[in-house]
Amino acid sequence: MEALLTPAFGTVVWSTIAFLVVLFLLRKMAWGPILQALKEREESIATALNEADKARSEMTALQADNDRLLQEARAERDAMLREARDLADKVVAEAKTKAKDEAAREAENARQAIATERKAAVAELKAEVAKLSVAIAEQLVRTELAANDKQEALVQKLIEESPLN
Repeated sequence: MEALLTPAFGTVVWSTIAFLVVLFLLRKMAWGPILQALKEREESIATALNEADKARSEMTALQADNDRLLQEARAERDAMLREARDLADKVVAEAKTKAKDEAAREAENARQAIATERKAAVAELKAEVAKLSVAIAEQLVRTELAANDKQEALVQKLIEESPLN
């Protein structure tokens, strides 16, 4: 049993040489590329993290810019709505004023037309009354003066009352 536990000197030397050769080959062939790949991976992860931070900061800046643009757009929309309301109120006020002026003008024209028609009706009524009065007077005079003696009596009375005497 002892032989299994203590190795022979030649086996130790050849095992050490084989180990060193394998170690040398692994260092040249495996460890160098593996460490290089790990280093590249670490750098790519760091670069990705930096780019992610940069993208995050850009997104924050873009979000702030979008918020500012949105606020400006809302303010502009509110201003446009306010301006439209003011314009609509102005147009309505002008239309009301114009309508009132037109109504006043129409009322005045109607009053003048009524006054003119009234004067014309009064004048026509006076003319008719005058015609009627003359016709009645003519009939009365004809009736009163139908007899000759009445005519002579009227002429005598007028002569006597005349201021020429």
